[in-house]
Amino acid sequence: MKVDANTVIGEKSSFEGKMLINGTLQIDGRFEGTLLTVDQIYVGANGKVKANVVIGNIKARNRVMLMPTARVLGDIRTPEIMIQNGVMLEGQLHIASKPDAPIKETILDLYKKHD
Repeated sequence: MKVDANTVIGEKSSFEGKMLINGTLQIDGRFEGTLLTVDQIYVGANGKVKANVVIGNIKARNRVMLMPTARVLGDIRTPEIMIQNGVMLEGQLHIASKPDAPIKETILDLYKKHD
């Protein structure tokens, strides 16, 4: 996936700690920490994120999995999501097979076809 990210954690790289990013972060490797603050995050097919707090939008190509201690302030776009009990989330959730799909228009078009 080609993303115009100003910060990238490469496929065979990992980062541990607190990360504060102005802009877009692409994770193809692994991030593990206590805080992740970013305007927008893209998680690649092999990317892994383990953080207690995420502030910013999340866009994943395959799946977002929120564990019980997850705290997310931002919108999530993903084809699949798993949310466990105890998660705190504020933002919009967009679920579609393609994260950039125009969901509202697609649903309205499907509704109109059945009239």
